[in-house]
Amino acid sequence: MLSSVIAKKLVAGMCHAALRPAVTGLISSRGYRGDSPEDTKGDLIEMPLPPWEENPSETAYIKKRRLLYESRKRGMLENCILLSLFAKKYLNTMSDNQLRQYDRLINEPSNDWDIYYWATEAQPTPEVYQGEIMDMLKEFTKNRNQEQRLDAPSLEYLEKESH
Repeated sequence: MLSSVIAKKLVAGMCHAALRPAVTGLISSRGYRGDSPEDTKGDLIEMPLPPWEENPSETAYIKKRRLLYESRKRGMLENCILLSLFAKKYLNTMSDNQLRQYDRLINEPSNDWDIYYWATEAQPTPEVYQGEIMDMLKEFTKNRNQEQRLDAPSLEYLEKESH
């Protein structure tokens, strides 16, 4: 008795599955198309951002604290993790020139995915961002020591440095 009920449900499910492609083809749906050649990007909205400007009156201490915050609070989790760990490792030892390069790198491009693709070398880095800091970030991204990088670091290490 039980096996006949199971058999009927199985047959009914197979019949529904066989009809699904025919029905689905009739329904128009719009989903993610990616970068297909047919994508005209007519629905893309560009949000103008103010141009990046260096603040020459900012002290190195304030700049490092701002860059630490901006490294942690990104538009995407991948960069939050990558840049906050990079900042933890290198920010306090950067020269003024390196701080300027890092500031420009994380604040001038309007798309966080660009920074991620450059750091992972999935796309070539534009000449304007290529330099010592980008080389350091690319090397850091390779994670040669195979560290677990699952979350941004806690900020407890800052208290240890200030004492």
